[in-house]
Amino acid sequence: MNSPSPHDLPLKHGQTAARGRLGAATWLLLPVAAGALNVFAFAPFKLWPLQILALAWLFHGVLAQPQASVRSQFLRGWLYGFGWAAAGVHWLYISMHDYGGMPAWMAALAVALLALYLGLYAGAATAAASWLRTRWSSSPLVLALFMLPALWALTEWSRGWVFTGFPWLVSGYAHTAGPLAGFAPVGGVYLVGWIAALIAGSLALLWMGLSRKGVAGTGQRIILPLCAAALLCAGGVALRLVKWTAPQGQPISVRLLQGNIPQEMKFSNDALVATLGMYEQMISAAPADLIATPETAIPLLPQQLPPDYLERIARFAQVSGSHLALGIPLSDGPQLYANSVLGFGPGMGSAFLPYRYDKHHLVPFGEFIPPGFRWFVDMMHIPLGDMTRGAPVQSPFGVKDQWVLPNICYEDLFGEEIAGQLRAAYRAAQPEASVLLNLSNIAWFGNSIALPQHLQISQMRTLETGRPMLRATNTGATSVILPGGATSELPPYTRGVLSATVQGYGGQTPYILLGNKLVLGLALLMLLLAWGRNKAARIRH
Repeated sequence: MNSPSPHDLPLKHGQTAARGRLGAATWLLLPVAAGALNVFAFAPFKLWPLQILALAWLFHGVLAQPQASVRSQFLRGWLYGFGWAAAGVHWLYISMHDYGGMPAWMAALAVALLALYLGLYAGAATAAASWLRTRWSSSPLVLALFMLPALWALTEWSRGWVFTGFPWLVSGYAHTAGPLAGFAPVGGVYLVGWIAALIAGSLALLWMGLSRKGVAGTGQRIILPLCAAALLCAGGVALRLVKWTAPQGQPISVRLLQGNIPQEMKFSNDALVATLGMYEQMISAAPADLIATPETAIPLLPQQLPPDYLERIARFAQVSGSHLALGIPLSDGPQLYANSVLGFGPGMGSAFLPYRYDKHHLVPFGEFIPPGFRWFVDMMHIPLGDMTRGAPVQSPFGVKDQWVLPNICYEDLFGEEIAGQLRAAYRAAQPEASVLLNLSNIAWFGNSIALPQHLQISQMRTLETGRPMLRATNTGATSVILPGGATSELPPYTRGVLSATVQGYGGQTPYILLGNKLVLGLALLMLLLAWGRNKAARIRH
């Protein structure tokens, strides 16, 4: 055999180095790609199995690599979460660049930084699982079914409140129409996400079992994971048959207005007169038990409007027997602005003392400015950048036999707060909302997947509370969502009115009564059981 030429050695070394670089790049990019795949599990694509399969891939990486360091598992989860968030909320670039005037590179960097932040939660789940696995000497079964799903649920829940919360596209939202939707009224979106993580853990176990042919314990490795996944899906389907709430009172007629005012014109002085005239005409075109406009459909404070503008609208409500929910900013004093809903009804005193709802959960940078970030809001030219908060619990708006509880735009992202309002009314023996109403303007995000994603979020609120959700939006998706799942909507980016007859519902779902306590308790119980198995094993030995 001929000895290798000296000229061959650098080439082989270079090839090895190149393969190493390629392997490192693949190791970094694969989690990002797997995370980004999640976007197709949510609206408008709604391929919900992809969410479970992608998560199963992430969990399998933790199960199959017991020797991996906590740091590497954190990085893997972080990259996965980054890909998920970057693909899912890339439309924030539109608001910052197209409408906010931010330079393209800075807007892209801001989206990337937000995605990196959101990815930390997935990284925290995988890192904690890896650390506890070593500390507790946990088996793959315990890791996949007890620890990983529990930690996943806890980190997603944390994402919903840390720094005021941003739970957009948490796992459960992918399952508004799948077999797991039945768990929503029991424990909310985070319980649905935990169940999805349990199925993902089962599939990760199955993956491991199939890759270890000829090893003893086939039942535990293959049959048990399959049965667990099937039973969880069957349980969700069975829960869909439970009627947690029941029709209450007589149905009401509704008219939901979609003005389709371009965002660049919404606060333009040149367009204000036309906007005011258009909405007055749309409101007074026909009577209805409830007429609702989008968020800040009237973009001026009452004192800035023509003197008789609100008076004319209130008079129409009185004469026609209609109730009107009007999106408008309000001011209670210098530098005190609220994003509000004014409600006018047929009663004579309604014009002088209208119903009022003030937005409670404000959007960072859009409606309140975190300390030290005034420069960011000034750069984006956001009007009304710092607003006052409404009370956490506010009374609903009476519309004939129904009680309508408004929420404004981003607020319907926080199901625990809507459930909390219903729970507070129930415990205080006060009128409980039988219909939910969302007023939104997400024209900030253009004709993007933000619109169907927000509609899917509202669908989850309907599942959790067993009550219909009405959505009056500027550019879409204006819709009526019924507790049974039926949805009617206007085409986005059109001007129109969605008319419907809506039945209100009363009663309590478990989620209304318990909020997130159930999923938190279950997650902590699973971790306690995992710790107990480890302690029992140590005692035996």
